Amino acid sequence: MRVFAHSTEDLSRVRAALDFFLRNAIGISDDDVTDGLIEVTDIEGHYGNPSVMLSSQISRKSDSVRLARFIRERMSSDDVQNLRDEMPERLDDEQLFHMRFDKQAAFQGRIVLSSSSDAITVKVKIATYPKNRLQAGLIVEELFG
Repeated sequence: MRVFAHSTEDLSRVRAALDFFLRNAIGISDDDVTDGLIEVTDIEGHYGNPSVMLSSQISRKSDSVRLARFIRERMSSDDVQNLRDEMPERLDDEQLFHMRFDKQAAFQGRIVLSSSSDAITVKVKIATYPKNRLQAGLIVEELFG
């Protein structure tokens, strides 16, 4: 998961939006600290403006499944249909399933798909052995459909 906080944004609000996903993925309460789970990187924007990149990686399969269920259960039926319709484009050759979510909605405790580049980016690795795009598509359908 990754999100950028631009100089015009309140970093704590962007952090809270990312925490909304992270806390529910790993099953921790709002009182638990996520500092050790999020990498904070100061970066320079396209026009030289300061920004911060917040990123976190979930590596345990059980946490990844919990994240997928959390997302699926809170998405609107229109967003679920969009994921289904766009599944072939969202699943890349490395079997990463790409999604973007609205930062403001996440801060408010809602999950809304976004097409904006200024969003919370979530990539879910769909592992199949051997690598099989068709099988990966079936797993995505099971998780998000």
